[in-house]
Amino acid sequence: MPLSVPLLLRPPLHRVRALGRPPVRALMNLRELVSALNDFASPALAESWDNVGLLVEPSPPHTVNTLFLTNDLTEEVMEEAVQRKADLVLSYHPPIFAPLKRITWKTWKERLVVRALENRIGIYSPHTAYDAIPHGVNNWLTKGLGTCTSVPLHPSPAPSSPAEGTHRVEFCADAEHLDAVLSKIKDIPEISCLTTLPARVEGEEQTRVSLNCSQKALLEVVALLSQNSLLYHKTEILLLQKPLLPHTGMGRLCTLSEPVSLSDIIERVKGHLQLPHVRVAVGAGRTLGKWACEPECLLGLALQEHREHECVNSTGKHCCPYQVYLQELGSTVKKQHLRIYIHVKSLICILIRIYSTLADVVKKRQNKLKERYNIL
Repeated sequence: MPLSVPLLLRPPLHRVRALGRPPVRALMNLRELVSALNDFASPALAESWDNVGLLVEPSPPHTVNTLFLTNDLTEEVMEEAVQRKADLVLSYHPPIFAPLKRITWKTWKERLVVRALENRIGIYSPHTAYDAIPHGVNNWLTKGLGTCTSVPLHPSPAPSSPAEGTHRVEFCADAEHLDAVLSKIKDIPEISCLTTLPARVEGEEQTRVSLNCSQKALLEVVALLSQNSLLYHKTEILLLQKPLLPHTGMGRLCTLSEPVSLSDIIERVKGHLQLPHVRVAVGAGRTLGKWACEPECLLGLALQEHREHECVNSTGKHCCPYQVYLQELGSTVKKQHLRIYIHVKSLICILIRIYSTLADVVKKRQNKLKERYNIL
């Protein structure tokens, strides 16, 4: 059963007990609580494929007195949340990924939504947003490795650029064309930060025009400037990239202060996670100078083409995201079956690559034969 914990949102007791009255529980509006959760870890930091934030919302107004925490929201966990009179479930993994075309009693995910709405329980999932933040899951995992420096494997860009627009366009124009061009540019929507400065180009006095624009407006600006070859050839287009957020992003690449044997790093991680054992796959006779941490596998190396997710839950037993869903379908997942699934998937990927390579070789051979014998 996934780890789950109920939390009661209480205010400071102050002098309540001194007056002999029991403490009063705090009631938080759901939308205010969701706003606070989003401020703690913005959903914009989550991966594009992820489904984070408020997934199920009872009809407003909805107050939250009991917040129920869980790693995976299964039907068993939902039943416990109902029994404990939870008002909101915060599930690390989102129970809803693919859009639901209907809400019936047919599948376990649909039943979760039905049970949540019947009992006025909201569902919120942070998932990869909590992985990305500097004080999130990834950084917590790195603390088990010992003294090291860590950087995100995939840094997160800021939600927006410091300047408006996606592109900056700069060009020079003489006095003859300046007023006409500026007049037409001002009629284009989504133009901002339009400035003009005197400039000297090839010994001639001209005006340098700079503006920010959106992707859509860029097409109109380029079309306008291309009508005059002199303006078009003096045009520069810069992409306004979003700055990277410090210490924020997916995964962590940790550089240890000194090389450590595999057995030592395993003991460190086991102590940090308070687990009796973990499972590792790594080359024989290796020492570790760098280590990759990702939350989906508490001890794992990120592979280039695919990832084998082997997780360890609070009981020390191995599990993986697939196992939760198969358990809800009434199936038992065996480690051997999981390995076979992963190996077959890898084999299929290899066969596809071999086929693609052979197809390219055959095509090149055919082209050479056509050229040799002048075949059309």
